[in-house]
Amino acid sequence: MQEWKRSVQNVVRYIDERIRRGDFAHLSLSEIAKRFSYSPFYLSRVFSSASGMQLRHYVQGRALAFAAIEIRDARDSILSVALRYGFQSHEAFTRAFKKAYGLTPSEYRKTKVPLVLRTAIRPFDCYLMEERIMVNQKESKGGVQSYFIRMPAHKFLHIRNYESIGYWDFWQKQSQIKGQDCETICGLLSSIPGNLDNHGGEGSDASSGQLMAWINAPTGRICSWGIPLAEAYGVRLPANYDGPVPEQMMLMDVPEGEYAVFEHGPFDFETESESVEAKVEKAMKEFDYASKGYELDLTPERVFYFYHDCSRFFKYVRPVKRVDK
Repeated sequence: MQEWKRSVQNVVRYIDERIRRGDFAHLSLSEIAKRFSYSPFYLSRVFSSASGMQLRHYVQGRALAFAAIEIRDARDSILSVALRYGFQSHEAFTRAFKKAYGLTPSEYRKTKVPLVLRTAIRPFDCYLMEERIMVNQKESKGGVQSYFIRMPAHKFLHIRNYESIGYWDFWQKQSQIKGQDCETICGLLSSIPGNLDNHGGEGSDASSGQLMAWINAPTGRICSWGIPLAEAYGVRLPANYDGPVPEQMMLMDVPEGEYAVFEHGPFDFETESESVEAKVEKAMKEFDYASKGYELDLTPERVFYFYHDCSRFFKYVRPVKRVDK
């Protein structure tokens, strides 16, 4: 089971690489199967099992997601975008776009309404498995940096849950609410312009600037330091953001404030996630805020952010306030 999930994950990465390059000649079932030394039958079967869709539908969905971001943000003609993402004509692209999103590319360029984009599937994601199974566990290299920052005022567009405990449980509970399952929310967030944490990634990629957060709340699960928290998932946006807000999401103002950051550098997702997480948790638990003149800020509505991007970092950003001596 784990091996074929890894195989599909490698195929998913390959598909995104080829779409970014505009290399659609190598994105048929037969060409992808040849690239990974699988039979087309085997690849088709395991991909459908992992994603719930045929590979060709996934490829087109990802291509449309990349194209939608360009239509939203760039000034290139719709025909140019269509050709760049593997469509042979303006008409073919318009038909596929409208079938996927319910409006034409030109209508989307005018309105920029939130769309549920096809995000990259993650069949081997230990954080979405009920049992966190890590194989070939190895010790992480490098340590954890701790430092303080002043974060400018911004907005946080998100969904929240007052009862969940952890990432897996959060999405299990959200999936019971219409329109708040992981795929829908990640797809909608991918279509929102202005994401402050999307540094060079594709807007159609669920990992590009989307993050977990904890919000000090009057009610909610009780955290390890004894206060109620709401778990949340969303994106940080500019303080002057006045764009669309999907109906199932909340947009909150986050004032300028000081934060303590606990950061580990790049790591291998499959083999190091657990050990990196343990190191960061240990660093946070042992950190002496008082000696630095700070304490955690438990004021209602202050936000704790969590970044998990194995190519860049594993990072907690925790609100603090200065302590008068």
